Amino acid sequence: TSTGREKIQKKIRSDIQQEISQIMKSKLPTRSVEYMDNRISRYSMKMGKCEITGMFLSASEVHCHHYIPSHLGGSDKFNNLRILHKEIHKLIHQTETTTIYTLINNLGITEPMVQKINQYRKQCGLEPSI
Repeated sequence: TSTGREKIQKKIRSDIQQEISQIMKSKLPTRSVEYMDNRISRYSMKMGKCEITGMFLSASEVHCHHYIPSHLGGSDKFNNLRILHKEIHKLIHQTETTTIYTLINNLGITEPMVQKINQYRKQCGLEPSI
């Protein structure tokens, strides 16, 4: 309800509110209203942090990943979306080995992060990154 959303918004940190405001302004014409709404809800729930690295993401760094891809039957429902840094999202879908290693090194990816990334890659029907 609008009353419930208002209560939640009052509890959100101001830096997260600012980024949500920017995310709301973004235009993704090929995405559903459900996707757009759930992307904001997921970002808010995760306190603006990447679900792989744990780092805070500005609106310009946010990508929203379908855990089960749309082409494999995944939906735009809240529980199927993940908030990721745009470079992590690129890494999950990357198939070129040299690019994968470059991204892992440049992003400072740790072993626990690699395990999560590989879990996401498996859901996409891709081989483990390393």
